[in-house]
Amino acid sequence: MLQLRPNCECCDRDLPADSRDALICSFECTFCRDCATQRLQGHCPNCGGELLQRPRRPAAALRQSPASSTRVNAAVPCPPVSR
Repeated sequence: MLQLRPNCECCDRDLPADSRDALICSFECTFCRDCATQRLQGHCPNCGGELLQRPRRPAAALRQSPASSTRVNAAVPCPPVSR
């Protein structure tokens, strides 16, 4: 089951379980849409995998299996914002 991590690993922005702005790689590294597109060009800095929109868990399922509350920071420092 996906952890649904609560933050962007680059900028630490809050990403609630129902956020449409959360993107993940196959290892569940989690980034906000802004960092994923402007800093990472759609690729995870930890594994190089592509970043895709994270599925949202229905409210009833969240009550049964809540999202993670553990904040994670990227293993590799995020690059500066691309201009």
